[in-house]
Amino acid sequence: MFPLSRRTAQPLPAGVLGRVVVALLGATLSGCVVGPDYHPPGAPVSPAYKELKGWKIATPRDDIDRGAWWSIYHDQTLNGLEAQVDVSNQNLAAAVAAFRQAAAIVQEARAALFPTVDLLYNPTRTRIPPVRAITRVTLETTATWDLDVWGRIQRLVESDVDLAQASAADVANARLLAQAQLAVAYFNLRAADSLRTLLDRTIAEYQRTVTITENQYEQGTVARSDVITAQTQVKTTEAQAINVGVQRAQFEHAIAVLIGRPPAELAIRRAELGRSVPLVPPGVPSTLLERRPDIAGAERRIAAQNALIGVAVAAYFPDINLSGFYGWIGPQLFPVAVANEAWQIAGTATETLVDGGLRRAQVAAAEAAYYEAVATYRQTVLTAFQQVEDALSTLRILAEQQRVQDEAVALSRQAVEILLNEYRAGTVSFTAVVQQQAIQLGNEQAALTVRQNRYLASVNLIQALGGGWDVFELPGYEALRHWHSCVSVSAAIRGPISPELPPCL
Repeated sequence: MFPLSRRTAQPLPAGVLGRVVVALLGATLSGCVVGPDYHPPGAPVSPAYKELKGWKIATPRDDIDRGAWWSIYHDQTLNGLEAQVDVSNQNLAAAVAAFRQAAAIVQEARAALFPTVDLLYNPTRTRIPPVRAITRVTLETTATWDLDVWGRIQRLVESDVDLAQASAADVANARLLAQAQLAVAYFNLRAADSLRTLLDRTIAEYQRTVTITENQYEQGTVARSDVITAQTQVKTTEAQAINVGVQRAQFEHAIAVLIGRPPAELAIRRAELGRSVPLVPPGVPSTLLERRPDIAGAERRIAAQNALIGVAVAAYFPDINLSGFYGWIGPQLFPVAVANEAWQIAGTATETLVDGGLRRAQVAAAEAAYYEAVATYRQTVLTAFQQVEDALSTLRILAEQQRVQDEAVALSRQAVEILLNEYRAGTVSFTAVVQQQAIQLGNEQAALTVRQNRYLASVNLIQALGGGWDVFELPGYEALRHWHSCVSVSAAIRGPISPELPPCL
């Protein structure tokens, strides 16, 4: 116990308590902050993307619209659906709630840097016969303060700020994931619509073939089996067209859930899949570290673990606390008598002498957690580059396949027309016509599948590039303080806890 404790009936000399507090505050602020300062670790970054070598993107977009990246597809229905992700997606709402908690924890940790002040008012009245009743009033202001001389609390605040920023990156990642999932489901739904249109058109063409075979049969130039075969083609294709509805319904249900609505409340009108797939240049590989929220979150978690090493190191140094009170004890509260003044200032310094290796183990555990976070960060970076390279190679290869597949579709259509004319002339059998029609339908379905996969690969590339997000969107310390106030005020205004996002979002 420091020799600062006093209980007296004399008034405290003017300015003494203030000078003591100022001196201790200055000592606290000028104290050293133990533990390693943070420096971002290196990451495995290549100078250029492998899959871009020798591939020039025709009419590329110069950038991705921040936030509304899906607008590059020029689809108003998709735009309207994507806008609802921020409003009602429940996975995103859960991530936002986790960020609120992380922002509140920052304020919770920061509060430990300041004194805790309480006010005590205790009036009592005692009567012990035959003495008259005695009134005693106690009015005290008590305070306790953990002097953060070694920076333990500052390192805790630093770690919590880093974790809150990582949580903000998690929100951005959850938003991007939901948006990408919705776009994928939407383009799959449009591919199903296009397949249904293709099959309906094919059914109409097969109906014309049925008419041709019936005319040939009536003229006695072909057998009844040709008519039956042509009719079988129609029914088989009709069954395929009906089956498309199964997948379409599932995609529509998935979209409803992604925008936070029951499937029964959403109906999307049929429309075909677009034919122009927009492409976005990936830029320089090093910029990917600033554009992916999951990479930013992993890096912030390294910083948080680095700060916790300092917390563990601070345990080797004495824990210094200050406490005291100032008040009056007397027979009445007002008027206050100077003679009834009482005050006390006390300080304690606690140092652990023997701990059986506990602190050494805690520092070792904190360092191991730091290196684990570094490895996780580097693996996240490698995975991000893999995803970009995968999307680039997929787009490049599918573009070439699309060109060849479209040529195959055109040739198969010509072959069907020629064989139908030859069938009318009686120079080929109907079997040759049926086989070529099956080839034509297969080629058209394959061409649609390639186009569908190009749209999906385009979404995957945008997601792999971060969807226009930037690391500078992470909230700083002051922004986190504003977030905490925003959530508290909005919650107080609303009363009971509401699942809606706070108005300051």
